[in-house]
Amino acid sequence: KINFLIISNFIFLNLLLIKSLMLLKTLTKLFVRDLNKLKVEIELYNNEKNLWVLDKTILNSAGNLCLHLVGNLNHYIGSVLGKTDYMRQRDLEFSLKDIPRKELIKMVDDTIIMVEKTLKKVSNEELDKDYPLIVFKETMTTEYFLVHLATHLAYHLGQINYHRRLLD
Repeated sequence: KINFLIISNFIFLNLLLIKSLMLLKTLTKLFVRDLNKLKVEIELYNNEKNLWVLDKTILNSAGNLCLHLVGNLNHYIGSVLGKTDYMRQRDLEFSLKDIPRKELIKMVDDTIIMVEKTLKKVSNEELDKDYPLIVFKETMTTEYFLVHLATHLAYHLGQINYHRRLLD
C-alpha cells in the first residue's frame, strides 16, 4: 500500500510537470506565431503612413497598437519575469507617431527573442505562484496571466488586421 502511494504521487507530480512544460511550450509557440503575424500585418500596409492613420471610429492606429504590444510583453514578460532592464513608458505607446516600419519590425523581432528566452526559464513552481504584480486589482497565477497576455496579443492583432483592411 505504501509503495502504491509513493508511485502514484510520483506519477501525479510528473504529470503536473509535463502539463506545465507543455503549457509553456504552447504559449511560446503562440506568442512567436502571433508576433510573426504582427510583422506580416505591418509589412502588408501598402502605404507606410497608413500605419498611423486614425478614423472617427478607430481610436488607435496600427503603429500605436504595435508599440503597445511590444511594450506590454517587454514589461510583463521581459521586465517582471525575465528581470530585463526594460522600462515601460505606456503613454508613449499611444502618443508616439511615425516610427518607421523597419523600427517597428525590429522591435517585434527583439520581443520574440525576449519572449523565447524568458519563457524557457519559467519554472513549474513559478507558473503556479501568484504573478509578482497586481494587474487587475486582484492576484492571479503567472500561468493565468501568461494566457491573458497571449489572448491580449491576439485581440490587438485582429484590430491591426481590421485597421489595415479598412484604412490602407
